[in-house]
Amino acid sequence: MLRNSFAVLGALALAACSAQAAGPDFPEVAPGDISEATMKEVTKTLSSDAFEGREPGTPGEEKTLDYLVKKFAEAGLQPGNKGSWFQDVPLVEITAKDFEPLRIGGPAADMRFESGKDWVGVTYREDERTDLDDSEIVFVGFGINAPEKGWNDYEGVDMHGKTALILVNDPDYDSDELEGTFNGKAMTYYGRWTYKFEEAARQGAAAALIVHEDYPAAYGWNVVESSWSGPQAYAERSNGGADQTMVNGWVQKGVAEAIVKAAGKDFSTLSAAAKRPGFKPVALGLTASTGFDNSIRKFASKNVIGILPGSERPDEYVLNSAHWDHLGHCTPNAEGDDICNGAIDNATGTAALVALAEANVKAGPATRTLVYLAVTAEESGLLGSEYYGANPVFPLAKTVGGINMDALFLAGPAKDVTVVGGGKSSLDAYLDHALADLGRVATPDSAPQAGYYYRSDHFSFAKRGVPMFYIDGGEDLVDGGREAGEAYSAAYRDNAYHGPDDEYDPNWDWSGVMQDLQLYYRLSRMLAETDDWPNWNEGDEFRAIRDESCAAAEGGC
Repeated sequence: MLRNSFAVLGALALAACSAQAAGPDFPEVAPGDISEATMKEVTKTLSSDAFEGREPGTPGEEKTLDYLVKKFAEAGLQPGNKGSWFQDVPLVEITAKDFEPLRIGGPAADMRFESGKDWVGVTYREDERTDLDDSEIVFVGFGINAPEKGWNDYEGVDMHGKTALILVNDPDYDSDELEGTFNGKAMTYYGRWTYKFEEAARQGAAAALIVHEDYPAAYGWNVVESSWSGPQAYAERSNGGADQTMVNGWVQKGVAEAIVKAAGKDFSTLSAAAKRPGFKPVALGLTASTGFDNSIRKFASKNVIGILPGSERPDEYVLNSAHWDHLGHCTPNAEGDDICNGAIDNATGTAALVALAEANVKAGPATRTLVYLAVTAEESGLLGSEYYGANPVFPLAKTVGGINMDALFLAGPAKDVTVVGGGKSSLDAYLDHALADLGRVATPDSAPQAGYYYRSDHFSFAKRGVPMFYIDGGEDLVDGGREAGEAYSAAYRDNAYHGPDDEYDPNWDWSGVMQDLQLYYRLSRMLAETDDWPNWNEGDEFRAIRDESCAAAEGGC
């Protein structure tokens, strides 16, 4: 996954239920004996052509799973799922085709919008045919229902059978500050498209259409069009997705403006009203219709789980996670190479699981159980972590937290780390303590409005209430400063990210990675040795979910 000018580096998922008023007593953690040789060996092996880009459901997956089990066992871990190394992850791939136009009808309206150019849409339902017929359109502002903030964009409307027209991001995204009902310019979960589709489904909507704008979305229409065309993979649901909206999609801003104008209203006026408390949904007196065929393929993939059982509280868990998958075969480069090897994204993070497991086994069991979770199908939409979150092997109310590692930064050591989603929980104190010990500093996220906190595997735990702390690699390099760090990021983004040239390089400088791994080791070991249960800050969008989970769990957090 790409954040700003670089692939997302690391995510710290640190979870808990109730913060101690005076803060925890931080356990002292000696430096870990982390092997650079292991990092090189595992990264090189997983990103070799023999693994064919590690695409789920291919022979490359089989080779990856065999290799990871071998390395986890050699590191000294035990199988983590009731004697098995694996958690089965059933997936379904839905490919929509033969799109009809999006037709807008009404007393004085008869408009047609072309798929791809004007709008995109898919279904989450396992139906061979999707038909949206004369569904009443309701403008629901930002599509947010946040009781803890006294905000409900659906108040007073029955959405069953209707189409929700939804603004992207959340109400104060264009603020210059980080203060506000929805954290000012820093996107909250309510601003993510994933939430908007989920909430529309909870409201009973037949369809949900998000209005695309470059700045609040943080990407152009080209990204929307490419991402929402072709096969779409999902974690399989027991009901075949029957509780989801029939159509989820996006429309260009100009399309939304035309629809609202046909209803006799002004898009800018409605958008401004949606940013203010007390907004009420607006029925537009128009209908939406479209249809398309779907081909459905079901296949199984696997998460890999190893554990180092705790010495005193083995039923309390700290996660270390990374995604093992990549894109498989992809568009060839100039030399005709069509294997997306994913060396940085994310053979490096998977190698880190092995290296950290080795170091913790050498140090001996911690008080709590350390879990090493290699998840599948991150590149398809966080599907492996999403499936684990919905079907946890270890209860989420007993999960203290963890570290997610996604594409490690190979530019050399840095003076800083970038904090994404800082200020959300009492876990900030853990990072501050560890950075002070290691002589590094924290740099705030430079683009909080883009919502990068909600775009990596740790999020699958956060949205279920497990507090997640996300850090990214620093770009203030010891050799060359920020200019050198930004140049490295740009070069990776432009020349290798999600392409065949993300390959292992024997000339890489691993010193920065090893520096970051010492931070990850210290943070997870601190959580595994303390008896503290940190929590989200009051008013955070995930606080109520976590509190409810803790209250319902017998003997949990």
